[in-house]
Amino acid sequence: MKRAIVMVIDSMGIGAMDDCQEFNDSSKCNTLKNVCEFNNGLHLPNMQKLGLGNIQDFKGIEKETNPTGQYGTMLEKSKGKDTTTGHWEMAGLISPKPFATYPEGFPKELVEEFIKETGCKGILANHPASGTAIIAELNDEHHKTKFPIVYTSADSVFQIAVDTDLIPLQTLYDWCEIARKILDKGNWNVSRVIARPYKIIDGKPTRISKDRRDYSMVPSHTILNDIKNSGGRVIAIGKIEDIFSKSGITHAIHTGSNREGLNLTLKAVKNELDLNSIAYPDYNKSENKTGDLIFTNLVDTDMLYGHRNDPKGYGQAIEEIDTFVDDIIQNMTDDDLLIITADHGCDPTVEGTDHTREKVPILIYSKRIEPKNLGVINGFDYVAKVIKEQIF
Repeated sequence: MKRAIVMVIDSMGIGAMDDCQEFNDSSKCNTLKNVCEFNNGLHLPNMQKLGLGNIQDFKGIEKETNPTGQYGTMLEKSKGKDTTTGHWEMAGLISPKPFATYPEGFPKELVEEFIKETGCKGILANHPASGTAIIAELNDEHHKTKFPIVYTSADSVFQIAVDTDLIPLQTLYDWCEIARKILDKGNWNVSRVIARPYKIIDGKPTRISKDRRDYSMVPSHTILNDIKNSGGRVIAIGKIEDIFSKSGITHAIHTGSNREGLNLTLKAVKNELDLNSIAYPDYNKSENKTGDLIFTNLVDTDMLYGHRNDPKGYGQAIEEIDTFVDDIIQNMTDDDLLIITADHGCDPTVEGTDHTREKVPILIYSKRIEPKNLGVINGFDYVAKVIKEQIF
């Protein structure tokens, strides 16, 4: 059975797109290069072997005379710099129209409908903010009023934060689902509603990553649907299920950390993952007529380090990912193909805490393909093209 394994290192961009200033980004943004410089070089022997250092000059990542993989740079066609547009484009769906952003906060009529439909009685914040900063700032008021903290960012997101020792986690999820329905019904064109649960740990408001959920707009059609409709399995690890709003997915499991996601990916490659326990009800394993896709998002680079301007932590997270690459490759069959890439940038060394409009790297490995320089590729949808060639 042929399989494609796609690992997305969330936000590991490699240089500003030509149109970055349209997205209020500096031409100096280059997430991987700047993280390498800050850390006086990164140790990434396995991705280096595939050809990562051959793409451009990254401190500590050497150029390989005989790389084992295909390597190149992808440019984004979609008008965005976020998780949704990046992943959708990888799956073959271009977004020529940018999702809406709300730099002044959400309109009064939207907020009033949210309060009415959820019964939450009121909200706090309603403006762009860093998630860690806003919960620290408003935690006391949140406990006093029991109002959810609703905020956005430079991205198209409607984020809802609550202390789940005060407001039950399921209530937070219910409020997010209501927000998603309101946004869709009103054509507000918001890419994602994000549940941001937190707890007070050692006296400090702390977000609980494993309980985060994203409620995305439903994509019209992607290669994931093609695989599922043809009887193949699409195994979503991390927040992939949320990004695609379950469309085209047959199996899914959320993760609380990159290490958990990497371990689950390795288990999936080794056929040791308990697929029955994570299968969707509509999955019919008797009709498997084509290849499988293992699709993993590794979010810590973005969520824990990019948005928090922590280049040291960012570098350590990339190095941790690299330690799994060789094990994954060693357990691949002759019919497997591995793709390592990213969905946008989030340079922790430049001003601001938002995503950055960047090019992304692509590394491809299979025992059956010839290593080569892919050069500059126009469109993340190249990933969908490679997956299609692999699976069908």
